[in-house]
Amino acid sequence: MILGSASKGTSKTKGAALDIAAILQERIQSGELVPGDPMPTERALCEEFDTSRPTVREALLLLQGRGYVSLETGRRPRAALPTLDGILTSAASHISNLLGDAESGAHLEQLRQFIEAAAARIAAANATTIQLHKIKAALEQNELDIDSEAFPTSDIAFHRAIVSVVGNPIILKLHDMFASTLLANRPRRSPLTASDRISYNEHVAIYEAIVSGDAMKAAELTDQHLMRSYRSRLAGSSKE
Repeated sequence: MILGSASKGTSKTKGAALDIAAILQERIQSGELVPGDPMPTERALCEEFDTSRPTVREALLLLQGRGYVSLETGRRPRAALPTLDGILTSAASHISNLLGDAESGAHLEQLRQFIEAAAARIAAANATTIQLHKIKAALEQNELDIDSEAFPTSDIAFHRAIVSVVGNPIILKLHDMFASTLLANRPRRSPLTASDRISYNEHVAIYEAIVSGDAMKAAELTDQHLMRSYRSRLAGSSKE
């Protein structure tokens, strides 16, 4: 009976927090609470809604997750309006917790394959002279970084230059937050030169396919490159 009562109490608190969050969200959307201005104090909200501080804090956290409140250490919560960057960043903070799980990591690798293979196909068909120059510059830097700790950074930059050709800020943001995070957090394998040289040569082939306008080949080479890289890391991990 005690456990049942505790469960009911928790459910009631959660429901109250949801109700408070909904009311405050409506006030922000209507302009009653102006984005950028401080939210009412916790004490004022407790008195208005006849509830406890933990419930008010939970409501504010819910609003933060939706992008309607900005919470900063040492400052009063402030009203806000959701932005694309804010929403995706909030999602990334949750998804990043999955990176330690092998299956979830594989799903993110698959997401990267979809994004980059499609981007390579689009780049081969639509890249401008300036965009091709940026891809080439990233490729040249990647070669200079072979056998150095800077190689992963220029590896990321090469792939990002291709994805940026798509011109879709949502796709680019997803790539930056998820695909690039996967690349940056990968352990380096020894010997560095052999592994780096293989990746670089595959980058060259992808670039040449894009320059020649062969969309299908560019997509296929990108897909093969990412799958080879992923399988190589799995094989290396199993030997450790």
